[in-house]
Amino acid sequence: MAEWKVSLPAKLINGGVAGLVGVTCVFPIDLAKTRLQNQQGAQVYKGMLDCLAKTVRSEGYFGCYRGAAVNLTLVTPEKAIKLAANDVFRQKLSKDGHLPLWGEVLAGCGAGTCQVVVTTPMEMLKIQLQDAGRLAVCLCPPAAQRSVPSPAQAAAPDPAPSLVAPRPAQPPPRPSATGITMELLKTRGLAGLYRGAGATLMRDVPFSMIYFPLFANLNALGRRGAGPGCQGDAQDRAPFLQSFTAGCTAGSVAAVAVTPLDVIKTRLQTLQKGEGEDSYRGIVDCTRRIMRREGPSAFLKGATCRALVIAPLFGIAQGVYFLGIGETVLGFLG
Repeated sequence: MAEWKVSLPAKLINGGVAGLVGVTCVFPIDLAKTRLQNQQGAQVYKGMLDCLAKTVRSEGYFGCYRGAAVNLTLVTPEKAIKLAANDVFRQKLSKDGHLPLWGEVLAGCGAGTCQVVVTTPMEMLKIQLQDAGRLAVCLCPPAAQRSVPSPAQAAAPDPAPSLVAPRPAQPPPRPSATGITMELLKTRGLAGLYRGAGATLMRDVPFSMIYFPLFANLNALGRRGAGPGCQGDAQDRAPFLQSFTAGCTAGSVAAVAVTPLDVIKTRLQTLQKGEGEDSYRGIVDCTRRIMRREGPSAFLKGATCRALVIAPLFGIAQGVYFLGIGETVLGFLG
């Protein structure tokens, strides 16, 4: 969120461009985050780099971008709503150019609430597509992971040949966003696309309440005529590097802080489970089962990935706002 006055159409363009550029840059890390958070019991991946390496080896480079089309399609309205809503709330809550801390937190809360309308179905579809590769490994492990017969078993006489040819183990067919959407609408109605909406709200509202006030205060440091809570004008805005760093720092802090909530949301929104993996009846049931079966550390799965995803996403967003891409586009159209 930039602190200087920007028209609402320009804010929407800036938010959309920032989302498209940011998602393209960091989507593979987001895919690793989803797969790491969904691991229960058997550890297919040892960490982010191991996950990315195995994904490239088994699915090719573009396997790291599974679900990217959904994200790129919906991230424009999602980021536009988030950034623009926060700016509108800040302007409405400010008095004489000053916004108290409670106003900054409330504005972030409002922004996080507004974006859930788009975020929930986007995350719902993206998670199914991202996790498909992990499920393929869980349900159909490669030959190196299959059990090897013991010497006694190898020496035993061969059983009588079966008249029915054994079915080769095959991974489940790759899902598509359209197929998932149609199936959910057919079986569960519109509510199917909003599965986990409560958990999404529970994650996004605290994130925005942490991110936006923290960014505003970091961005105001050392700026002449602009202290925390001040709106300032075009002459008061921070240098590009300061704005970019403030976005990255605030994004990474907020991302790590709400990682436990993101783990719960990811587990609830994952429709297909591997063998022996838990299904959950709701937020409380999910929290209890994770704590009992995997321990407290499971709530921090993917924390590093989240920081590496969110920091550049919001750093890029601040850069786009600083460069005034939305204003430039409107200038050409006008």
